Amino acid sequence: MKCCSQCDGIERLFNESTARKELEDYRQKGPSKTTRILIDTLKANGIQNMSLIDIGGGVGAIQHELLQAGAQNATNVDASTAYITAARKEAERLGQIDRVTYHHGNFVALAPEIEPADIVTLDRVICCYPDMEALVGLSSSRARQFYGVVFPRDVWWMKLARPVLNGLFWIQRNPFRFFVHPTVAIESVISANGLKRYFHRNSGVWQVIVYARIS
Repeated sequence: MKCCSQCDGIERLFNESTARKELEDYRQKGPSKTTRILIDTLKANGIQNMSLIDIGGGVGAIQHELLQAGAQNATNVDASTAYITAARKEAERLGQIDRVTYHHGNFVALAPEIEPADIVTLDRVICCYPDMEALVGLSSSRARQFYGVVFPRDVWWMKLARPVLNGLFWIQRNPFRFFVHPTVAIESVISANGLKRYFHRNSGVWQVIVYARIS
């Protein structure tokens, strides 16, 4: 698997301590700002009885919120064991556990096992993966109706921040690396899979974009 070192870095960076704190924050404050924007945009289109694939879903905020809003079921794919555990714990607390299927590992490697869904989301995930074309290509091809993503704005100051962040990971001997993939390149892959952008909003270092399948 091409991202074996990156996936190892994800396990180390997004560990039990991180997952526990994020789950506590979610329970107290709800989803983060950009995650809330993505969730609200999807909900505004009407998601009753829709299926979801949430890639790199963290503690499961998108899954929990969309299932509560009427989505039928969700598939959670995450490279962090701690995040999978936290998402399961919250799903059990909310009575959603029988509506979620969990897959631990690299989505690109697992993609042949993942059936398409009405909605596919990647919230701050594209920046965690070296092979953008494979990740975005395989995930967007599985979106029957909507494809929602949150990833860094490819502005000059984010490009300058990337080597600084990766230098810190190197000092910590963590193989995890942060990526700022060009927006135009990402959208080219998505467009090739028959999806068109209909929502975009910048929020600090992040951009939230939702695409709809062209009928």
